[in-house]
Amino acid sequence: MHNIGKTEFMKALGAGVLHSLFSLFVILSSLWLCMALWIQEPISWLFSRILIGIWIAFALSILGIYATQHVFSRKKDVIIYILGFLCSLLWYFGLQAKQDRDWAPEVSQILHYEKQGNIITLHNIRNFDWHSDGSYTERWETRKFDLNQITGVNIVTSYWMGPQIAHTLVSFDFAHSRPLTFSIEIRKEKNEEFSAIGGFFRKYELSLVAADEKDIVYTRSNVRGEQVYFFPIKMSKAERIALFEEYLHKADELAKHPKWYNTLTSNCTTLVFDMVQAVSPQKLPVDYRLFASGYLPNYLYDLQAISPQWDMRTWYLRAHVNPRVSSFQKLSSTDYSRLVRKGLPHPAQ
Repeated sequence: MHNIGKTEFMKALGAGVLHSLFSLFVILSSLWLCMALWIQEPISWLFSRILIGIWIAFALSILGIYATQHVFSRKKDVIIYILGFLCSLLWYFGLQAKQDRDWAPEVSQILHYEKQGNIITLHNIRNFDWHSDGSYTERWETRKFDLNQITGVNIVTSYWMGPQIAHTLVSFDFAHSRPLTFSIEIRKEKNEEFSAIGGFFRKYELSLVAADEKDIVYTRSNVRGEQVYFFPIKMSKAERIALFEEYLHKADELAKHPKWYNTLTSNCTTLVFDMVQAVSPQKLPVDYRLFASGYLPNYLYDLQAISPQWDMRTWYLRAHVNPRVSSFQKLSSTDYSRLVRKGLPHPAQ
């Protein structure tokens, strides 16, 4: 009798665990699906809300409107739920990134280039003239660069929502050319705003922007009022060239196969890390600061990629761009790039 009781208890415990796990699955999968439908709005706004309402009602029935029944005694409903969720996964992962949307002007052009030895001709470099009210004069340029003339690499972090999250840009110095800055960004459509939540649900395509510093850094420090920091990075000449070429490969990749932006896994910082990892002679450690991108400079400091001549508190004070440029309304590209570097060391290679 004792063994029978123990066996029954173990069966009941196992069934309870399965019931709890399935209930958790229903809650999480329903939350994900409802968010995906809300963000994507398949067919129409109204149809999406109707689908969300139907799915919530069905999920609640599975979870226990009939409190006296065990969920696995209603196998038909469970099977329907699982099949319905599998169909939603097929729909979601079947969504294709596109090149032919009605893009916002600042991401409307696709970067492309020609390469002859070490000479790179880049087309569609953005060099907008940004105004204090957020408007701009649109201008796209073609420039030539000699890879052998790359003299430095800089990480630029721009903060707009607290110390944990920052937008990451990479700027290259050249001996006889103006600096060039690369930025991995969302490719917004006209009248579309950024949403971190939307970035989890295939709301935006990825865009690689190559721009003049006076365009892409100035608009953050002087127009949007973001807090911008500029950190020279220690890299060998071979690594600098290889990193620039990684950006060219990324431009090729996105031109041929558009991709989705993802707030967590495929964003302005994680993709830069992937490219740096590809050219680094040693494996770089994965760190939470790659996801809490506001702390990326601290991560680089710990790797000794940022000069140890100052501690990080001093670095943040010295690297802060805004105090050096915020009082200027009219600056040339050359003057702006000079000011953002003022007082910063050029790291030994």
